[in-house]
Amino acid sequence: MQSPTWTEDELILACALVVRNDWREYRRDDREVLELSELLRSLPLHPPEARALPEFRSPGSVSRKTTDFATNHPHYRGERTRCGEPTRRTIRAFLQRPSDMLNAADALATGIGSGELYHVPQQADEADRELYSAIEGRLLVRWATYRERDPQLRRRKMEAARRRGEALRCSVCSFDFERTYGSLGDGYIEIHHVTPLHIAGPSETRLSDLALLCANCHRMCHRSRPGESWRTPDMLRDEMNQLGR
Repeated sequence: MQSPTWTEDELILACALVVRNDWREYRRDDREVLELSELLRSLPLHPPEARALPEFRSPGSVSRKTTDFATNHPHYRGERTRCGEPTRRTIRAFLQRPSDMLNAADALATGIGSGELYHVPQQADEADRELYSAIEGRLLVRWATYRERDPQLRRRKMEAARRRGEALRCSVCSFDFERTYGSLGDGYIEIHHVTPLHIAGPSETRLSDLALLCANCHRMCHRSRPGESWRTPDMLRDEMNQLGR
């Protein structure tokens, strides 16, 4: 069995290390490499048999990955190492949106350090790339998606809207399931984290952190494009208004 391909989460953590070292590589015996190796070997992203491999995210492999990041920076003047498109994409993301990417790395480290990200169950559809952002990696989106699917949280958000006398309609496009589908649509709506977790960090979700969305707008808020994070409902509404819809 070969060591698995690096995931977005792992690449974010490794690249953040290089960025904070002024885009310089680390050696295998550097303290930062040893600590990151230990952390990566513990993440719930790969099957146990892969994590048991001696070479899996070893200090040597982590050091080589920092070399990939350092030598493939556009301003590097020496010989570049060969690396895959995910590594090059991560470099571009850190160059285009450094604060977002460093925030994502910090949020991942916080969630890992607190133990929260180890206890969030894998979501059935998280392998669908359209459901998670390359900026945040899979673990933060796994956490957000899990919270969005919490039936108690959804019920509390809906009850809060009803107490204010508001219809359960999409906060982006105003679609109302009950108005369209009658009794079949009564009480149906989806919820979405307004602020991405790379900004908010893994924390207890408040009702003010959530928006009511129809299925289509929810999907479009989650869908990523190169160099982008999740869209907030307000951002999606602005994009739709620019299209004249």
